[in-house]
Amino acid sequence: MDLRDFYLLAALIACLRLDSAIAQELIYTIREELPENVPIGNIPKDLNISHINAATGTSTSLVYRLVSKAGDAPLVKVSSTTGEIFTTSNRIDREKLCAGASYAEENECFFELEVVILPNDFFRLIKIKIIVKDTNDNAPMFPSPVINISIPENTLINSRFPIPSATDPDIGFNGVQHYELLNGQSVFGLDIVETPEGEKWPQLIVQQNLDREQKDTYVMKIKVEDGGTPQKSSTAILQVTVSDVNDNRPVFKESQVEVHIPENAPVGTSVIQLHATDADVGSNAEIRYIFGAQVAPATKRLFALNNTTGLITVQRSLDREETAIHKVTVLASDGSSTPARATVTINVTDVNDNPPNIDLRYIISPINGTVYLSEKDPVNTKIALITVSDKDTDVNGKVICFIEREVPFHLKAVYDNQYLLETSSLLDYEGTKEFSFKIVASDSGKPSLNQTALVRVKLEDENDNPPIFSQPVIELSVSENNRRGLYLTTISATDEDSGKNADIVYQLGPNASFFDLDRKTGVLTASRVFDREEQERFIFTVTARDNGTPPLQSQAAVIVSVLDENDNSPKFTHNHFQFFVSENLPKYSTVGVITVTDADAGENKAVTLSILNDNENFVLDPYSGVIKSNVSFDREQQSSYTFDVKAIDGGQPPRSSTAKVTINVMDVNDNSPVVIYPPSNTSFKLVPLSAIPGSVVAEVFAVDIDTGMNAELKYTIVSGNNKGLFRIDPVTGNITLEEKPALTDVGLHRLVVNISDLGYPKSLHTLVLVFLYVNDTAGNASYIYDLIRRTMETPLDRNIGDSSQPYQNEDYLTIMIAIVAGAMVVIVVIFVTVLVRCRHASRFKAAQRSKQGAEWMSPNQENKQNKKKKRKKRKSPKSSLLNFVTIEESKPDDAVHEPINGTISLPAELEEQSIGRFDWGTAPPTTFKPNSPDLAKHYKSASPQSAFHLKPDTPVSVKKHHVIQELPLDNTFVGGCDTLSKRSSTSSDHFSASECSSQGGFKTKGPLHTRQMLHPSEDPLLYNIFVAKLPTRQ
Repeated sequence: MDLRDFYLLAALIACLRLDSAIAQELIYTIREELPENVPIGNIPKDLNISHINAATGTSTSLVYRLVSKAGDAPLVKVSSTTGEIFTTSNRIDREKLCAGASYAEENECFFELEVVILPNDFFRLIKIKIIVKDTNDNAPMFPSPVINISIPENTLINSRFPIPSATDPDIGFNGVQHYELLNGQSVFGLDIVETPEGEKWPQLIVQQNLDREQKDTYVMKIKVEDGGTPQKSSTAILQVTVSDVNDNRPVFKESQVEVHIPENAPVGTSVIQLHATDADVGSNAEIRYIFGAQVAPATKRLFALNNTTGLITVQRSLDREETAIHKVTVLASDGSSTPARATVTINVTDVNDNPPNIDLRYIISPINGTVYLSEKDPVNTKIALITVSDKDTDVNGKVICFIEREVPFHLKAVYDNQYLLETSSLLDYEGTKEFSFKIVASDSGKPSLNQTALVRVKLEDENDNPPIFSQPVIELSVSENNRRGLYLTTISATDEDSGKNADIVYQLGPNASFFDLDRKTGVLTASRVFDREEQERFIFTVTARDNGTPPLQSQAAVIVSVLDENDNSPKFTHNHFQFFVSENLPKYSTVGVITVTDADAGENKAVTLSILNDNENFVLDPYSGVIKSNVSFDREQQSSYTFDVKAIDGGQPPRSSTAKVTINVMDVNDNSPVVIYPPSNTSFKLVPLSAIPGSVVAEVFAVDIDTGMNAELKYTIVSGNNKGLFRIDPVTGNITLEEKPALTDVGLHRLVVNISDLGYPKSLHTLVLVFLYVNDTAGNASYIYDLIRRTMETPLDRNIGDSSQPYQNEDYLTIMIAIVAGAMVVIVVIFVTVLVRCRHASRFKAAQRSKQGAEWMSPNQENKQNKKKKRKKRKSPKSSLLNFVTIEESKPDDAVHEPINGTISLPAELEEQSIGRFDWGTAPPTTFKPNSPDLAKHYKSASPQSAFHLKPDTPVSVKKHHVIQELPLDNTFVGGCDTLSKRSSTSSDHFSASECSSQGGFKTKGPLHTRQMLHPSEDPLLYNIFVAKLPTRQ
C-alpha cells in the first residue's frame, strides 16, 4: 500500500464517521416566491442551543454564520446574533430551482445550506434542508399555438385521435388538470386519457361522419386548465383537416421499447432499430418515421432518427449526469391521417467520466483567495466547509477526500460528503508564515479520477514572543575616576516576532542613576564619575520592550565592577591612639593594636606599619598592627610613652600617613591600706559616762600608696559592737557614740575595724583593734592594759564581754561568789529546819524539796566550772604569740568564700605598752616608733614582705597576695574576711565593699587577696594556737 492508497483509506474511514456533537440537521418547508425577510426558522430555538458555558456558568455570545461560496446570491440569510433564518430579495422559484426534475408530486424540490456556530469552543455545523413547496405561478401551455390534425374522411364515429398535450411546470393540482374543446361544432368531441405516470393526454373523438367534399377543414379551440388557486389556463387553435381515404395505418411491432446505452458511446452508435408495417401496398405502404411532438428539443439534438429505416443513432455525445433517461416518441406514418406511435425509453448508463467536484466554502472569509489566521488561534479553528460530489453513480460516485501533504491542518468528516477544514495544532508565525496545500478528492472508479482544490493560508503575527537578550547577565568592568559619557557596551536583544511586534526599545531599571542607555540602539554609557571606594559594584536591570499589543518585555541583569586605582592614602582609625596598660606588665606583652584602613583594593590597600621615633621600647608588627612592650612598666618611674606610627600602602605610587600613639601606664591595686592611727593595737581611749551621743570618742586613720580608686578607703566595724553603742564614719574613720552609755556598758570594749580600699578587680583590706574603756575615770592604767592583754586570747569574732570570758572585773566575780555562798548557807539552814518540823511529812514531799534545793545550787556549780576553766586557760604560756590572720584563696567550687578566723595573743613581755606618735619619716613599711613592740620581727619567716616575680611574656597571676606587712604586732592586723565579721558593725555605711557570710565569715566583692598560711614547721606552738582558734568549716 503506497502513501496515496493510505490517504484514500483514511479519508474513506473518516467519511463514514459523523461527529454528532458538532453536526446537526434542520428541515424547514416553505413556499416558493416568498417576499423578503419572511422568517423561516430559529436555529438556537429549534436545536435547543444554550448560550451558557457549562464549565464557567457564564453567558457566551454565539455567532451564526452562513457558509456560502463567494459570488453566490443566497436565497436565505441568517442573523449572526440570533440565529434566525429569513428569505432574501432573491426570490425562490421552484421551477427554476428544480428544473429538469420530475414533476411528480412525491418528488420534493429542496435546497441545502450550511450554518456554522462560533466561537470554536461552541462550534457546530448545522445542515439545513429547505423544501420548496409549489405555488401555482405557471399556466399550462400547449407545445404550439396552432395544432394541426389530419383525419381520413372514412373515419368511423368515436374514433380517437391524439392531440399534443399541454405542459405545466407546476406540479400536483397546480399542474394540468382539465382540457376543454371550444366550438367543436358537434362533429368532434374531447376525451382525456391519463397515463401511468400521471400525465393527461387529450384525444379528439369523431362524433359524426366526415365528408371531405362537403367540408375539408374544421377550426376549433382547445383550452387547458390547472387545478391551482387561482386557476390558470391557456388555449390553442386546433385545425382538423379531412384527408382522402387510406385504408390501413402502420403498426409498430413494439409500442414500448427500453434500451441502455453508455454515456461514452461515440457519435453514430446505433441505439435501436424501430420497425413498423403497413398492410397497404404501393404508396400507401410507404412508412415515414418522425419524432413525436412531445420529444424535447434537447433529446432531438442528442439522437438522430432515420426517416425511412427507423434507426435511432447517437447524434451528439451523451452525458448521463445531464440527462440519464430520454423518452422518445416515434411516429410511423404512411401518409394517412393516423400514424402509429411507439415510445422508446433510452437509459444512459454511467461510466467514470467525471472527476469529483470540490465545493470549498470558507468559514473565514478569504482575501484574494487567501485565508488569514492568527498564530494565537486555538487548535481546531474552523477554516472552511468542503463538500465533495461526483456526478457518476455507484462506485464511480464514491469520493474520498484528504490533504495532499503534512500540514498543521486536517479534514474532519461531518457528513457523508462534507468535511471541515480546521487546524490540527497550534500555529507559529515564527516557524512558518504561510501554508499552501491541496485538498484532493478521489473517486473509486476504474481508473480513479481526482480533483484538487488549492488552499492558501497566511499567518498573522501575534506578539507572542518577548525580546530575548543574548546574555541574561551582562558583566562589565570599568576603572574608577572615568570621564563622563564613557562608552561601556551595547546591549542587544532580539524578537522573533515581525513588524512592530519586533521593534524593541531599551530602558534602564532602578539603581542605574550612574548610567545612560540609548532607547533604540542599546548603547550603555557612564553618566557619572565612578568612585570604587563609595561603590565598587553596580547591579541593575535593563528592560527590552517590544511595541506589540499588549507589549511584551524581558530583563537582563547588568553587573558593572569598578576597578580600583590607588587614589586613597591609608587612614588610621584614630589620629591619636591611646592605650592603657597596668604596671608590672611583663616584657613582650601586647599593649595595643593599631588599626589602619585603606579604601582601595588589592595591592593598593596592602598597608605596612612602622614606628618612627621610639627608643626600641616597643615592637610593632608591620601587618597586624600589634604593639608589644620591650620594657617592664613601672608607673612610678614613667607613667606614659609617646611615639609616631607610619602606614604606607602597596600602590604605585605608594601613599602613606602617620598617627601618634600614647601608652599610659595604669596603677595596680597592689598595696593594702596602712594604719596611721591608732598608733598600736594595745592603745585605748577613755569614754566617760557623761559622753553624749554623736560625740567622737576615737578615730581610725589609714593611707594607701596606690592611686585612684585603689587608694579610696572605707572603714567598717566588723566585731565588738554587738550592743550598737558605737558607729564609725565609713569615710573619715571617726568613731562616734550612738547612745549615752549606761552602767551596764561600763568596762572595756574591743572594736575590730576593717579598713578596705575600693580597688578593682580585687579589694585589699587591713584590720585594726580599737579599745574603748567606758568609765568616768581611768586611774588604774595597768589594770586596763591587763584587761587588753587578756582579750588577746579571745578570738576576734567573739565579744570580750561574753560569759565564757569574764574579763571585766575580778572583784565583781568575787562578790558574786560570796553572795551565792551565803545564799547556799541560808538555804541549808532553812532546809534543816523544815526537815525537823516536817518530820511526819511524807517522804515524797521531802524528796521534792530536796530536788528544788538542788536546782538553786546548779547555776553556781556552772559558774565555778567556768571559773575553773578560766583559770586553767589563763595558765597558758606567756610566750604565746599572736596568731596571724590569713585569707586563703577560694576554691573553684566554693560559691561563697570560706570564713577565716583571726586571733590575737600577746606574750607577757608585751604587757607594758607605750603610746607614741607616728613618724612619717619611717613609714612604710614600719609605721610606728622603734620602741613599739613588733611581734612580726620575731616570726619574720611567717610573714614575708610582698614580692612579685614576673616572667617575660607571662601575665601576672596573683595566686596568693600577702597582705601582712612587716608592722608592729600591737598595731595592725591585715587579712581578708574572717570570723570576726560575724559580729558585724552597726555602722549604717552602705558603701561597704565587704560583708559577712551566713557562716559568720567576711566576704569581699570579687576574688579575695590571699596570704601565705602559717606552716607547722615554722613555729609549732604558734601554729597549734592558730588552728585551735579556727572555727569548723561548714
